[in-house]
Order: sequence, then C-alpha cells, then structure tokens
Amino acid sequence: MDAQVSPALIPPAPRVHARDLPDWRVAAGMTANSLAVWSERAFEAPAMRRRILGIDSFLINDPDAAHALLSAPLGSHVRPVAAVRPVLPFTGRGLLLAEGEAWRRQRRMLAPVFTPAHVSGLLPHFAAAAESLIAAAAAQSRVNLSALFHEATLDAVLRALFSLPADARRARMARMVRTFVSGPGRAQLWDGLAKQEQDFAFSLGPRRRFARAWFAEVDAVIADRRADGTAAGDMLDLLLAARDPETGNPLTDAEIREQSATMIAAGFETTSRLLFWTAYLLARDPAEQARVRAELATAPPETMTSLAALQAWPRLKACLLEALRLYPPVSLILRTNLETETILGHTLPPGCLITVSPWVMHRHRALWDEPTAFRPDRFAGRAAPWTGGAFMPFGGGPRICIGASFALAEAQVILGRLLARFEIGLDDRRPMIPVGGVTTSPSVEPWFRLTPA
Repeated sequence: MDAQVSPALIPPAPRVHARDLPDWRVAAGMTANSLAVWSERAFEAPAMRRRILGIDSFLINDPDAAHALLSAPLGSHVRPVAAVRPVLPFTGRGLLLAEGEAWRRQRRMLAPVFTPAHVSGLLPHFAAAAESLIAAAAAQSRVNLSALFHEATLDAVLRALFSLPADARRARMARMVRTFVSGPGRAQLWDGLAKQEQDFAFSLGPRRRFARAWFAEVDAVIADRRADGTAAGDMLDLLLAARDPETGNPLTDAEIREQSATMIAAGFETTSRLLFWTAYLLARDPAEQARVRAELATAPPETMTSLAALQAWPRLKACLLEALRLYPPVSLILRTNLETETILGHTLPPGCLITVSPWVMHRHRALWDEPTAFRPDRFAGRAAPWTGGAFMPFGGGPRICIGASFALAEAQVILGRLLARFEIGLDDRRPMIPVGGVTTSPSVEPWFRLTPA
C-alpha cells in the first residue's frame, strides 16, 4: 500500500456501476468502450466470476494469481480469437502472437536486440523524431498533441527500425499504419462472435487487403537492405544478424518481416498513447509539470546519450509510470484455458474466458491507496516496477513485453525534449474520458497550448 499524502488530481475515467451490468450491455460495451462496463465489485474483490451470453467469464485481480496465469506452461491456455483478429493483419505471427515453440525460439533470438547497449544506440533516432515534433508544434498556436505524438512515435520507430529517411516510402508506410489503426484495426462485433480466425469472412476484406499491401511494403524495405549490404546501425541490422543460440540458425525472411511489423505496432501506438496521457496529466497538474521541467533544466536533453543517462530524469519516469498505471495501453489480457483448473478457489472448466485487466487491477481499492489519483511519487525509486505485483502495463510472466525499455526510453526522450522547450497547457473545455479498445485512447483529442520556456 502507498503512503498517504496530500490531495491530488483525480483525472477522468468512465463511471463505475453500482451493480453488474446485464449481459447485453457488457457485450455491447466491450466493442464501444471496454473500460465502461465494470461494476464496484470488480474494483473490490480478488476475483469476479459470471456468465456473459453463455460464456463462463472469470476476472483475476489478485496479483499473484494473475502472474501465475501469465506464467502458466505454454499450451495450457490460448488467446481468444477476438484478441487475435484485429492485430494479426498488422503484426503477423511475430513475437506478440506467436505460440508454443515458435514463441520460445523468437524470444531467445530477440532478447539480444533489446539490450541496454542496443537501446542506447537508438536514442538519436528518438531525439530526431522529437525535434520534428517540436518544429511542427512551434508553428501552431493550438496543437493536437494526440496527433503529433502519433506522428512522432511512428517517425521514431521507422527511423530506429529501418533508418528510413523522410521520403515517399516512409510517408506511405506512416499513412498505411494510421489508416489501419483508425479503420480495419478497430475491434468489431464479429470478432467477439467468431470461433475461428476466418469466421465471418465477409468482415475481413479490409484487413486482408491491408495485410497484403503492408507486408509487401515491409518485405521491400528488407529486400533493399539485403541488396545494399551496408549496415545502418538500426534494429533491422540486429534482426538480420540474429542467430538462435541453440541451433545457430537465423530468422527466416517471414520472421524478420513479422518481427519488424510487430516492432512497428508495439513502438508506435502504445507509446503514442503513453505520451498523450502523460502530457494530459501534467497539463492538469501544473505543479507536477513544474517539478519535471526543473529536473530537465538540471539535466538537459542534449546530455541524454544512453539509458544510464536517462536515470537523471527520475521525476519524468515516475510520471510516465503513473500514466501507465492510470491509463494502461492494453486494458485487457485475455486467455482461454484448455483444461480444467482451479484459480483462487474457483474451478474453471475448459473454455472459460479468463481476464486480467490492467485497467481494473491498477485501480483496485485493495491494492492501491487513492487508486484513482495521479500520484507519481508512488513510483519514486522503483527501477522496474512492472516485473511483479499489481502493476502490469507490459503484461506479465515470460511473455512480458520484451520492448519495455525501448518504449520508456522513446517516451522519455520525446516528452523530455518537448517539456524542456514548452510548458504544456490544456486549451479545451470539452469533456473527455478514456476509451478502451486496441489501446486506451481519449474519447476526443483535446487541444493544447504550448508556451515557450
């Protein structure tokens, strides 16, 4: 439990219902806003079980039980089809969606790609993307930071992964990603009803067309690098050089393509949302923003040349972690058990939909003091708090996000450079709440005003 401190900002969230919603409202709400379907019981009990439209559903809030589920032997649980269909056209069967031995092989081959030394080498790419964002923001009197962060994080990941210059190809790939995320990549009713990935084929046309064009584009970038033969010092070089420590075999062409696509997906949308929510919270809490900006003045962004150097920004990191707690990028982690199992005294038959919700767990009243308040101090001095306990913005168990250090470094560099140059203020009176979908996004994209330092 966190120490009691002075009153703090309570940022917006959907209403918590006094009683469990009827089945039809839960089903409809999961496609409209998965954050708005929870009752008081969800935020108070260690687990919650109910049948929804005939499906035995079980929510785990106990941190130990949640990590045990996510650490269960591979093959004992599978992702529900609804969790796979919207993502597959973007990532393929890369590390995010791979299962079984394919996942084991990919994980051990990719681990060296995300060492501190390699991530440190990517900081100049993040800085360049930040400077492009600052140039765009400086030209506007009011700015849509949600849109600018989308542009900046996509710019950063395309630079870090492919060293793509600001040319027609990078613009085309960026446009494809934005179109997919705002269109075919959104969850559909048919995803929830599907039993197999190919069910309701009539609804999959836009996703299939995107996948063909998208993977052809990624393949072309990889083919050009192979033909050129010149090392660029980016993540694609590391993927091409990766070898299985057990067999010595390289990644296949398909695996390189799908790992590249997965890195774009993970390094773009989720980091963009993290930046937006942190900027929004700091705009709502000027005193905290002033403390962060004072820290940046003491350790200027130009001195941030490695992950070790970023340790000079503990206040900014704590704000990012608290934003991840209040607005986790992925609000639902879903599994279906293949055999009968017992969790927290409940016997679950095969086919039960088992849910770990970072949104619920991060706001659970038995796990956090003032769980709905913005309190960055709760993360002071905690180097990697996502490796256990009730904080799991990057998942948990062996499949915890391999790129957590990449994402946090990207966010620190981009937001640090922005805050060193501008004070961020809200310039919008419209009501806004978070919406749960593929990521946790705002219901409206508010306007901000940036005041030069």
